[in-house]
Amino acid sequence: MYDIGILGGGPGGYVAAIRAARLGAKVVLIEKDTIGGTCLNRGCIPTKAMLASTGVLANIKRSSEFGINVDSYQIDFGKIMERKDAVVKQLTGGVSSLLDFHKVTVIKGDGKLTSTTEITVNKEDGSVDKVEAKNIIIATGSESATIAALGYNGKTVVTSKEILELKEMPSSLLIVGAGVIGCEFAMIYAELGIPVTMVEAEARILPMIDEEISKRFALLLKKKKIGIQTGVMVEKVTDGPNGVDVSLNNGKTLNAGMVLIGIGRTLNSKGIGLENVGVEVGPRGEVVTDEYLQTSVSNIYAIGDVDNRVLLAHAASVQGNQVVENIIKGTKGIPDIVDVPSCIYTSPEIASIGLTEKEAAEKGPIKVGKFPFSACGKALCIGEKDGFVKIITDANTDKILGAHILGPHATDLIAELVLAVRKGLTAEDIAKTIHAHPTISESIMEAAEAVHGLATHTL
Repeated sequence: MYDIGILGGGPGGYVAAIRAARLGAKVVLIEKDTIGGTCLNRGCIPTKAMLASTGVLANIKRSSEFGINVDSYQIDFGKIMERKDAVVKQLTGGVSSLLDFHKVTVIKGDGKLTSTTEITVNKEDGSVDKVEAKNIIIATGSESATIAALGYNGKTVVTSKEILELKEMPSSLLIVGAGVIGCEFAMIYAELGIPVTMVEAEARILPMIDEEISKRFALLLKKKKIGIQTGVMVEKVTDGPNGVDVSLNNGKTLNAGMVLIGIGRTLNSKGIGLENVGVEVGPRGEVVTDEYLQTSVSNIYAIGDVDNRVLLAHAASVQGNQVVENIIKGTKGIPDIVDVPSCIYTSPEIASIGLTEKEAAEKGPIKVGKFPFSACGKALCIGEKDGFVKIITDANTDKILGAHILGPHATDLIAELVLAVRKGLTAEDIAKTIHAHPTISESIMEAAEAVHGLATHTL
């Protein structure tokens, strides 16, 4: 019998497996697809690989600004996709090697709970394995919602899964939803020269982020000639003689070569035998857990997207590590997924932590400090002057309540501010911390100084 059986090999499951093995547990990991889950195979990594390619393309287009004249260039979409696949293969292979090194038993197949200590695995070759484990961790994740009402067919109307498997570029692209997925793919295909339009039901794009950041970013998208229609909903999607016709509730009909459904996630809790063992499932299909991520069955836990708390890979990894430590050490640690950074890998990037300005203001008096990248020496040197850093503090204590970055390397820069929020640091703490010059990170220091009206390089 194994100490821990893990159902799902994504960034929650495989990280938990490695941590458990390092702590001396006997571990089995069951995955029906490729190790790495959505993140490594159909999400975070492949999209970033494609964005890296379009980033090179963007630099070629503006190379004359830097004194480099490029006479001609060609876009090889096939090569872009091949490189993306190679990056994914290298990373998933690396994870598999780590699991092997730590002596984690990996079984490829469709796992289902058949008792509180047993998982039955239907393997690809038709054979069946029965695995016994003292503790079980459900880490089955989520997947893109295939919304039939929006005409999903996997060919002309697709999700992020199919669009990452294209062999040829679409003639044009209409994206339903201007959230993270929609904005990232809009950037990729617009840079490749494909006409892109986004349709968003909410009043603004990226409705979950700070409003000022959202509005500024929308202006940058329009500069890139990406069409944006907000406050409208899709009523009908039909295949027509010239592609896909999309009827909106404002009376307009748009046409595109391909439609990407960029809204909604389906939690992968069906078909894994939860009903067989009495694990409680919520109205959205989420596995119901307590603060320790324990389900209604004491030796069964759920981590990652399937528990519907924070649908981010890095949150799943934190949850997996803590659950494993609780199981093995007999502790009652609560996974720290309160201060979780949110990153959007557009150009420029967007990253945030903590409260938005509106949320903070609703709780009490605040101060806000901002610093534009157009006043940052390093940003000007590398030609990335769009955007700004914004820090929101409690007016009485100076503690940082939230921070938001639109600009170069935002997804890397946010780590300093995540630590600041997590440890209750003040704007003065950041302002008095020496940041090397010239660096992009100086903009964080100056935004912190701006909270008190003391930033040097801005009016």
